[in-house]
Amino acid sequence: MTATGVQSNTIAAIATAIVPQQGSVGIVRLSGAEAVAIARLLFHAPGHQSWESHRVLYGYIRDPQTKELVDEALMLLMLAPRSYTREDVVEFHCHGGIMAVQRILQLCLEQGARLAEPGEFTLRAFLNGRLDLTQAESIADLVGARSPQAAQTALAGLQGKLAQPIRQLRATCLEILAEVEARIDFEEDLPPLDEAQVKTQLAQVLAEVEQILATADQGELLRTGLKVAIVGRPNVGKSSLLNAWSRSDRAIVTDLPGTTRDVVESQLVVGGIPVQVLDTAGIREATDQVEKIGVERSRQAAQAADLVLLTIDAQTGWTTADQEIFEQVQHRPLILVINKIDLAPSAFLPLPFQIDPTVETAAAHSQGIEALETAILETVKAKNLTAGNLDLAINQRQAAALTRAKTALQQVQTTIAEHLPLDFWTIDLRSAIQALGEITGEEVTESVLDRIFSRFCIGK
Repeated sequence: MTATGVQSNTIAAIATAIVPQQGSVGIVRLSGAEAVAIARLLFHAPGHQSWESHRVLYGYIRDPQTKELVDEALMLLMLAPRSYTREDVVEFHCHGGIMAVQRILQLCLEQGARLAEPGEFTLRAFLNGRLDLTQAESIADLVGARSPQAAQTALAGLQGKLAQPIRQLRATCLEILAEVEARIDFEEDLPPLDEAQVKTQLAQVLAEVEQILATADQGELLRTGLKVAIVGRPNVGKSSLLNAWSRSDRAIVTDLPGTTRDVVESQLVVGGIPVQVLDTAGIREATDQVEKIGVERSRQAAQAADLVLLTIDAQTGWTTADQEIFEQVQHRPLILVINKIDLAPSAFLPLPFQIDPTVETAAAHSQGIEALETAILETVKAKNLTAGNLDLAINQRQAAALTRAKTALQQVQTTIAEHLPLDFWTIDLRSAIQALGEITGEEVTESVLDRIFSRFCIGK
């Protein structure tokens, strides 16, 4: 997708998720100079309904060639500049499912629109000045949010809570650059540069850059979630633990060892953090070829997990097999789960060494789940990845740009400390200004836009 000439075409796309045989409403969206003209060809509004901006019209969609009735629908007009893209936008709100929306989209394409590329509606909103780049990325985050906290942080970004401080930091850097360049060009006509004030301003900018950068890990956690693998030898209750935790029957539970042959996944939210829980096959030396594959996938899942729940059976205590599994995963963040504590003998076999944290559960009776979640949150907190009450949380692209800005600002400080000429100051100041401008989109290349908006869904 390219930004060049993108505003000269009228685009169309299905703007709602379409599920076969389900969904009460589907929306087909048009944006561009010919949007209203195409709508007039397709939509018949009975009576004397006025085609005014921001009015909902009731009527029928017909094939202009065959006059065949396609659907009974509502149509929403949003004329430029009061629309999402700041172009003329038309939305057909038709019946859901597959056939109606696909037929209406096809009619729009036959009348001269072209199929929108991923994120192209939001790209137009950015190019037309309705959104900055941080707000556009926040829209994608909001659509893909997997927890209330992630959605709240995305909304904060959409309201400009990241863009505002970044613009202010960039404005301060521009002011410093202007003062420095003025001394270079008109040294004899101006008083000497207040070096102390420049140092103070740079220190303040750098401190705020570092403060915003510190939200990168939290932002990544909110967006991608925490991957947790439940591992252990066969028949220790891993699947029962998953079922109790997710309050479902995602995993098959029997008394036979080796029941789980593959990795079973469940999506949860713990303390506002999206959690992807992986119930793995029991790790042991398997003879069955299918089970061998499952065991190998379990090992891979454990190595890729952010957190491992090493589960053992309280009835048998710590075994040689548990020790072997522990040695494979001990380098990962780990919580020891002692399951089936309700069946444990009164003289429970002690562990050979202390493992922290340790949680006792009786998964078959849904006991110990709250303690497990508390231990997970404490482990996350220890990694400085707490996700609550965030006003903003930057993504990887924004973090990379801020890191470049931080490096450039530190280099300016070094240049001043070494008493180098003012020309040297300007080099790194411009680098910092450019990096900060990339975050909001004031300085951005076409390739960066392509990379950002290609991750959007079609229709947004």
